[in-house]
Amino acid sequence: MCIFCQIIKKEIPSRKIWEDKQTLVILDTAQDMNYHLLVLPKKHIANIMECDDKTLSHLTKVIKSLAQTFLGQGFTGINLLNANGKTAGQSVEHLHFHLLLRQADDGINAWPKLPGSTISLDETYANLKINDNNVH
Repeated sequence: MCIFCQIIKKEIPSRKIWEDKQTLVILDTAQDMNYHLLVLPKKHIANIMECDDKTLSHLTKVIKSLAQTFLGQGFTGINLLNANGKTAGQSVEHLHFHLLLRQADDGINAWPKLPGSTISLDETYANLKINDNNVH
């Protein structure tokens, strides 16, 4: 059983920020910054590609509501981060979103430093362009 499932089942303690029947929001214990939250579906779903539309829709509504609540409490922005699969840096195979609550001049740069493209925009476009018939 994954660590997030253990937290959801209260087998491991957490600092619950908010909860409903489908979602748990907790403080991230990494203490890598102030006000770092994790938004978790209560049912085990490995990643966004395996998530059903109803659950994903609910999660995004919860995130939006939380963001609006915290922006009303003096925070001035949010970052929403998500990794899917080990290649993308997903460390726990349970869908989760990092909600980083931001304050003016907090000194945090939440954007990764990317190495730069090694192929042209035309090649990128040709590789990624999706025909309407191929969208799932």
